[in-house]
Amino acid sequence: MTTVLKYKTNLNCGSCVAAVQPHLDGDSSIERWSVDTNNPNKVLTVEGANLSESEIKRHVADAGFKVLGEVASEAPAEKSEQKSFWQTYKPLLLVIGYLVGVVGLVEITAGAFDWMRAMGNFMGGFFLAFSFFKLLDLQGFVDSFQSYDVLARPIRAYGYAYPFIELGLGVAYLVGFAPVATNLVTLVVMLVGIVGVSQALFQKRRIQCACLGTVFNLPMSKVTFIEDGVMAAMAAAMLCGLLV
Repeated sequence: MTTVLKYKTNLNCGSCVAAVQPHLDGDSSIERWSVDTNNPNKVLTVEGANLSESEIKRHVADAGFKVLGEVASEAPAEKSEQKSFWQTYKPLLLVIGYLVGVVGLVEITAGAFDWMRAMGNFMGGFFLAFSFFKLLDLQGFVDSFQSYDVLARPIRAYGYAYPFIELGLGVAYLVGFAPVATNLVTLVVMLVGIVGVSQALFQKRRIQCACLGTVFNLPMSKVTFIEDGVMAAMAAAMLCGLLV
């Protein structure tokens, strides 16, 4: 029988969660776990069969953190109103909608629709917009990003560099700089991102998606996977168009 245990902790950020991850992932009795760093109590939720409270506390302590107490049952709260897809992803959908609209206007003004130009302008606007939101709280973004990205987890500096990589790619797409290299870098960056997102989804971890930084509390979901996948596919398509 699956048991759910919840504890107050001092796991304050994404890097804290990343530090405790190998300890909790290595416990075969734990089926899934998550940390709500937005909750004032930094609640660690652990699900599994034959869970041992002492072992969970030891795992957290081995990572250099503390379990501060058990959280009382919150069964009624879990039945609270569920947000709709639109309510949950409204910021992301609005950004994407604006980008599509701007690209459409550019193509109408040009007098003829060109897929390569449209994709290049969309990707340029995408990277500029997303880097902007990440740079509003760079430290918070890195903490969140490091909790699931396969490169940022061992190399924190990559998390700090990521918004600037996006900024550079955005400018490169809009000015048409070295299109083959630009699309190749985009493809690699997106594929690396897909690996981290896939792992988080497979482990059913309830964490914040860092695609729009920490300004909006977007949950990690299939939407994030699709977002990275579409960008990777567009970069691949543009590479094919340039090389063929």
